[in-house]
Amino acid sequence: MSYEDYGKLVKKCSPNSPIFKTMPLSFLVGGTICAIGEAFRLWFVSLGMNKEHSGIWVSVILIFITALLTGLGIFHKIAKIGGAGTFVPITGFANSVVSPALEFQTEGFILGVSSKMFIIAGPVIVYGTIASIVSGIIFYIIELFGGSI
Repeated sequence: MSYEDYGKLVKKCSPNSPIFKTMPLSFLVGGTICAIGEAFRLWFVSLGMNKEHSGIWVSVILIFITALLTGLGIFHKIAKIGGAGTFVPITGFANSVVSPALEFQTEGFILGVSSKMFIIAGPVIVYGTIASIVSGIIFYIIELFGGSI
């Protein structure tokens, strides 16, 4: 089978995405998640917490809520409606850790939950770490030679 034939087969078998329906829903769901996070941040600041600490607590709360909703089977339903909007980095990451852990829990704690928990999130962590190291080295070299960013 040639490359062109394969491309035609994929196009024929793949359903068309209803982009004009999914894009607004993704925007709405992702925006709602961000608005919830911002509401928590503003609440923490109103309680006297500084900007840095309030941001940390917002991340913790969004991770907890996403993990809880994933465990209860609710986050999957939200993701079906909101699509890419649910992959706001912190919520998508939490879901990508909890989902495989739940799926493989029948295989035991070590070979199931622990080993499968980072099957999706692992590459994100690895490449994110590498990208941050490379960026840090580049910024360091620029600063070393008197540049400012």
